Amino acid sequence: MSTPAITTQTGTQSIDRAAQLLVHLLETDAPPTVGELSARSGLPKSTTSRLVGALERQGLVQREPAGGLRPGAVLTRYARRESGEAELVELAAETLDLLAAETGETANLGVPAPGSVELLDQRDSRHFLGSTNWVGRLVPAHGSALGKVFFAWGSLPLPAEPYARLTEATASDAAGLGLDGIRARGYATTVDELEPGLWAVAAPVRDGSGRVIAALSVSGPSVRVRRGLLDRIGRRLVAEADGVSARLGHDARKRGVA
Repeated sequence: MSTPAITTQTGTQSIDRAAQLLVHLLETDAPPTVGELSARSGLPKSTTSRLVGALERQGLVQREPAGGLRPGAVLTRYARRESGEAELVELAAETLDLLAAETGETANLGVPAPGSVELLDQRDSRHFLGSTNWVGRLVPAHGSALGKVFFAWGSLPLPAEPYARLTEATASDAAGLGLDGIRARGYATTVDELEPGLWAVAAPVRDGSGRVIAALSVSGPSVRVRRGLLDRIGRRLVAEADGVSARLGHDARKRGVA
């Protein structure tokens, strides 16, 4: 007769332990591993791994490529809204104006959201044939240049099913580069992936800690793609994204290209 009470007690204990791990994670300067969280909390590593998995599935925790853990997209998205999403839009406004004017194509500012990318701001193409306005809407991370940036720099975890095969090979950009190659080059590209007839290029924006919190992109219809265009725009995006990062407090000279 006491089974419901035992079940409730066990469930409450799991919630308490998961909350404890989340607090430890938020209070740690460097991204801890599961083993480090286990040692700090005093929980068995198997229990810690199981609870971290539950937090990860809910977007509260995510793993970096090197195996460390940090706050997930749900928490970072909330933090941006509380402390600086409007500031981010303001700091990137002139850059979007410049990119749209120079390229004649659509320029966007996007941030990671659970399983997707949220578009915060946009400058429209000067052409009649151009992208629609996506401000305030979500686009799939898989197949988009913005999403590949967030996958490559660990701002979004790689999807599980139905994209379990999204690996270094299948997460490649238009040049055939995998995530390592995207990080080395500094920007991601897509052609006819998110939507037939659409190309895009994106580069990461970092905060003062060096973490990638947003990305700038330029996109347009495939009929206007010319040889070398994506590379030229990619290099331009990297320079402009670095400028926005500097305004957010990121110093690449001190931190390297983390």
